[in-house]
Amino acid sequence: MTNTDMPAAVIVRHNFPPQSLRRPVPIRGAGQALVRVTAAPISPLDLLCASGRSYFGPPQLPYIPGAQGVGTVVEGQTLTPGQRVWFSCDAGMKPGDGSMAAYCVIDESAALALPEDVADDLVAALGLSAIAAWMGLTWRGQLQPGEQVLVLGASGAVGQVAVQAARLLGAGRVIAASRDQIALARALTRGADAIVDLTGDDVDDLHRRIMAACDGPLNLVIDPVWGLPAEAAARALAFGGRLVNIGAASGPTARFDSATVRSRIHNILGYTNNALTHEQKAQALSEILAHAAVGRCTVDRETLPLARAGEAWELQAAFARRKLILIP
Repeated sequence: MTNTDMPAAVIVRHNFPPQSLRRPVPIRGAGQALVRVTAAPISPLDLLCASGRSYFGPPQLPYIPGAQGVGTVVEGQTLTPGQRVWFSCDAGMKPGDGSMAAYCVIDESAALALPEDVADDLVAALGLSAIAAWMGLTWRGQLQPGEQVLVLGASGAVGQVAVQAARLLGAGRVIAASRDQIALARALTRGADAIVDLTGDDVDDLHRRIMAACDGPLNLVIDPVWGLPAEAAARALAFGGRLVNIGAASGPTARFDSATVRSRIHNILGYTNNALTHEQKAQALSEILAHAAVGRCTVDRETLPLARAGEAWELQAAFARRKLILIP
């Protein structure tokens, strides 16, 4: 490397968008690789960590956000220079910088060599969101062929993938739920059999809408939203049904009736990608990318230059339907 500094998006104050600054090019250590970043998505995890209110605690400032990215290896111990990889990192969760810069240092164990037939921006848009959807359905949700699945928050990246993945994994019926009418129409073209409008704050009404969309017992709910939608969905679960919570876009709390949970033997299950090994993440994303390569799994996305990171950050926080990808 001849350059000593690089453009980067830098969080200098909690709960504020990043600033476009110049930072030193990072130096790799043992077991690490230096990667030239080609695509860095803005994820809900990035927004949460930068807020200073995540369960990881407020991150040390300043830092470069970005819990994942796509890039080309420049230097490595076991990775080959020129190799194209997807990677995850701990920016915002532990001290250190992430992917929203021209270069990033990564642990080589957290990298996945990529096939040539999936574009960088699509890999970045899928990434951790797709892993959460896939592993929420399989590892935590234990989806069985023929079961009925409800996907809450079908407008976001996790929800978009969960609708498609549930169909790919053999669900008998897939129901997409969202407040976003455009997202619901899109879900019907990507594997959903029925849709539910989650607009409103009457949990009884939401429950009735969910039940009307069901055809037989509701076995599994993938839930990136929590709050009232989760309450209504839990009421609709059949005996032995599972609700896998992946996020809290609709609020940090939900109430469940004890008698209903006990009498129907419901399973309310938490999920985090941080519980996965690097090998589990790589295996899940490899399967997803194999489907993406032949057009069976995608995410709506938009690319913006790294210099517009602050603008992209605010757009992503306000509008979940498209995944915003920063291009250095």
